[in-house]
Amino acid sequence: MMMSTTNKLIYAFLQRLGIVGPEGDLRENGRSQSPGFMDLVYERLEGTDGYLGCGGAVISLAHYFKQNGDLCQDPEMVILVHPSFHTAEAFSYQQAIPPVYQEVYSGSGRLNTQAKIDLDSFLVTWLKNLVDQGHGFRT
Repeated sequence: MMMSTTNKLIYAFLQRLGIVGPEGDLRENGRSQSPGFMDLVYERLEGTDGYLGCGGAVISLAHYFKQNGDLCQDPEMVILVHPSFHTAEAFSYQQAIPPVYQEVYSGSGRLNTQAKIDLDSFLVTWLKNLVDQGHGFRT
């Protein structure tokens, strides 16, 4: 599996947020609160672990807001975590308003190279902002 320094940086930010432990273990579902900022919701998507035969784990990170009684993502990113390689990568991005959904891999596993570049780049920026905002999951 070929991963870039960007994917190592994503993994390092997940560690700084307390999502990935020193041994590559993933924390349980949770919510991080930081005064003045939207809550960050973290979920393990265990049913999709090993997607594409990579042996990695799948997680979701999201901010939500309420509109007309519905919870809306702003945004949600699904992330493939590869603890044995100390890397992580964007899998998908979605937001509710305006509706946007992008995937890096198609259902057949075909890579959308431009989406991978764009979403990995966005993910690095977002994770850095989350750390700077004081988000993090503590034991």
